[in-house]
Amino acid sequence: MSENIYGYDPARSDAAPRIAFPALMQKVYTWMTLALAITALTAYVTMQNEGLFYAIFSSKLIMWGLFGGELLLVTVLSSEIHRLSFPVSGLLFALYSMLNGMTFSAILFLYTSESIATTFLVTAGTFGSMSLIGLFSKRDLTGMGRFFFMMLIGLIIATLVNLFLQSTALMWICSMAGVIIFSGLTAYDTQKMKDVLQQAEQMKQTDALKVSLLCSLELYLDFINLFLYLLRFFGDRK
Repeated sequence: MSENIYGYDPARSDAAPRIAFPALMQKVYTWMTLALAITALTAYVTMQNEGLFYAIFSSKLIMWGLFGGELLLVTVLSSEIHRLSFPVSGLLFALYSMLNGMTFSAILFLYTSESIATTFLVTAGTFGSMSLIGLFSKRDLTGMGRFFFMMLIGLIIATLVNLFLQSTALMWICSMAGVIIFSGLTAYDTQKMKDVLQQAEQMKQTDALKVSLLCSLELYLDFINLFLYLLRFFGDRK
């Protein structure tokens, strides 16, 4: 299931420093946790700053600018990280987490803190359980990953259609599908991460760190999306 990353040839040997697999795993979850903390802190600060909050959500131009910036940063990190230095890649990930936090400030405004905390705990438990499945399952989850990716495309289409239909039933179906899809993708991405990091263990230190950063970005996105869909079930509006 694993692939050579950046065209690396495992047969090639050099004296460059290496990072062991357990250390790479630790870095993935550490960076993911830091990114979530940056998002949460930025959301809180934005919501507390009344001028900034209303400047963002009263302007469609700023809102679309934030969404466009997030999409651009994810695209750059996913496709161009091998051309970037590791410090620059890390800064772009942090910037993406901050932009996410600005848009997430609406959640703090709309939902009670108790329901947000409950949803976070449920998300953490679900994410952790699916990650453990991905880490320790001996079954190749590649087929499942492809299936859930196809479901994700269908979910995006259904969500766009519902912008016009405004169907409550379809909204709840999409919400349930979103929880299932991102739970499954968490298990798949975790197993893929394990395979990729075992290969990255043989890479030069800088390349291995970049691979770990990409893995943390994938898991961060799984966690964020899972949280958003679970919030529709556990969130209580103010």
